[in-house]
Amino acid sequence: MTKRRLLILAVLAIIAIAISVVFWRTYSTPVPRLQGQIEARQYMVSSKVPGRLAEVEFRRGDSVNVGDVVFRIDSPELEAKLTQVDALDTISRSLAQAVEGGTREEKIAAARSEYQKAQAAESMARTTYERTRVLAEQGVVARQRLDEAFTLLRVAEQTRITAGELLRLADAGPREEARSASRAGEDITASLRDEINELLEDSLAIAPHKGIVSNVLLNPGELVPQGFPVVMITDLDEAWALFNVREDLLQHFSQGSEFDLDVPALGQQARFKVSHIAALGDFATWRATVPGRGFDMRTFEIEMQPIEPISGLRAGMSVLLALPSEDAQSGSQHGAE
Repeated sequence: MTKRRLLILAVLAIIAIAISVVFWRTYSTPVPRLQGQIEARQYMVSSKVPGRLAEVEFRRGDSVNVGDVVFRIDSPELEAKLTQVDALDTISRSLAQAVEGGTREEKIAAARSEYQKAQAAESMARTTYERTRVLAEQGVVARQRLDEAFTLLRVAEQTRITAGELLRLADAGPREEARSASRAGEDITASLRDEINELLEDSLAIAPHKGIVSNVLLNPGELVPQGFPVVMITDLDEAWALFNVREDLLQHFSQGSEFDLDVPALGQQARFKVSHIAALGDFATWRATVPGRGFDMRTFEIEMQPIEPISGLRAGMSVLLALPSEDAQSGSQHGAE
């Protein structure tokens, strides 16, 4: 009978212990744990040149270094514009040479010949006038003939003056304004050529940073708009952990504080330091603590940099942070609420 009682007491004790454990697990304060993820610096490789994607030199997962040619764009329109600029440059250079070379010798010789003809015509008109004046004084010719001879003399004088001015212009050559205009034409074509050559150089997209190709957004043969990112490069050396933390848990975080984070994908812990704290957008992250009263809690993003490089760390990996158990009633979250 005694053994039976002892057995019953033992069973009751076991049941009581089991019930206590269940109650303890149900109502005890759990250790709160925040979940975040690894982010990494990304670089978008694009080109100022619109055109058709000729080739992509790398695939996703490939490593690239600074200065590597990532992709190439074909732009026949730029090649055609360069040909047009070459033709314009030839024209402007020819005009500049003509202006800087002055008036052609043939034109100067023709102007001098016209001036000499005008001098001879003036001399003949003057002689005719003198003869007519003498005859008019003697009454041999009418006064009208004298007036006609005088008019012809004046016309010859003006013709000689005009021919002399034309000869001086031919000898002097182009004016300084014409020379400046010709030089400006050369400068314009030179700047256009430099601009097009620079665009053609940019048709070869160069990697601005070393890293891993994380995505290729277009395939060869597709049209590439101006400035469209074709390849994304991720620098895993610039990785950090990102957490979204409610305002009531923010007391545990300060600039420069350090934490041991679990990285399940690597099966290890790593030391991280808080490097950035900032509030997220208002309307998407506010949540009333108690409906109808209390205050609206906001969500903050916290960035943590690894103290030492972590081998195998990749963007998108989860990281876990255990907070002190006294904050269990606050809970934790990952992502904006």
